[in-house]
Amino acid sequence: MAGEFGGLRPASYDGVVIFKRVGDGRPYPAHGLGPRDWASLPPRPVRLDDLVTTKDTLQLDLLLDEDSTFFGDLFAHVVLWRDELYLEDGLHRALRAALQQRHVVHARVYEAGE
Repeated sequence: MAGEFGGLRPASYDGVVIFKRVGDGRPYPAHGLGPRDWASLPPRPVRLDDLVTTKDTLQLDLLLDEDSTFFGDLFAHVVLWRDELYLEDGLHRALRAALQQRHVVHARVYEAGE
């Protein structure tokens, strides 16, 4: 029958999204920040639906790995540029937060200039 899939009707779309937009690449200028520079920025809560990703793919095995958030910074890295928040590092953390039905991730936010 039309509009049915395997006897089930598909769930309606309620307009809820995880991210503001899925991007591919970093549109902002190179900032040259290293791990110590990022560590000096205090973490703050950032809404997932305010973030634009800089990657359009992810490795599912890393998302599901228990150690995927063990190494590296505990917080996502976000670049604020031209009034947009770009998720530079931490896509796996952000998606884990979404899967746990959280709408916020804690991130270190760098405000980039022109």
